[in-house]
Amino acid sequence: MVEPGDDLAELIIVALAASEQSLQDGDVLVLAQKIVSKAEGRYAYLNDIEPSVQARELAEQCDKDPRHMQVLLNESREVIRQRPGVVIVEHVLGYVHANAGIDRSNISSDDDNPRLLLLPESPDRSAAQLRDVLQMRLGVAVNIVINDSAGRAWRNGTLGFAIGTAGFEALENRVGEKDLYGRPLEITEVAVADELAAAASFVMGQGDEALPLVLIRGAKLRPSANGSGALIRDREKDMFR
Repeated sequence: MVEPGDDLAELIIVALAASEQSLQDGDVLVLAQKIVSKAEGRYAYLNDIEPSVQARELAEQCDKDPRHMQVLLNESREVIRQRPGVVIVEHVLGYVHANAGIDRSNISSDDDNPRLLLLPESPDRSAAQLRDVLQMRLGVAVNIVINDSAGRAWRNGTLGFAIGTAGFEALENRVGEKDLYGRPLEITEVAVADELAAAASFVMGQGDEALPLVLIRGAKLRPSANGSGALIRDREKDMFR
């Protein structure tokens, strides 16, 4: 039950002790986006929102609250698709996401002034800062993934994916490496961060499990100071737009 201003690093240290775990160099900590957003106070209160004409039109098309749609538009570069119940957008951070990642599940709210939880302003920055603080306090170099849930254009169901990373190469280019028969790989890139995020998401669950932090050990990762930006496909290469 994270609140704005909470020290995530301290909460992690306490949780590790309660689980009789200790961090090692190279470990991966996967955090649910919600606890990062909560700690950063990323709330929007619907009573404070004045919907625009575009938000009202979108709300009518999608059977949504116009104020909610205004928050969505504020968090988006472009509305890509819409139908009753869902809006697919390009988020201001670059990734294509349903409802701009805005959520009301697993957050407390006042019925007289409902609130929405937005994504962190810069998940990569949040991940890097948390990694630095943990290294300073514990003396270990860990890798950080901030994950969220998303659907896919070509399959049913949601799965975890990385919206922020720190410490490792989120997308590994394996072009030129050999397969089992010595043939060079020609186009293979591995979304390592998404693979880790999905595995952790399965452990976290999607309902009332209350498990927003997962420790992964043994992943062979390539160190990198870059964040998760390489995972976002260029628009001109996106066959689903």
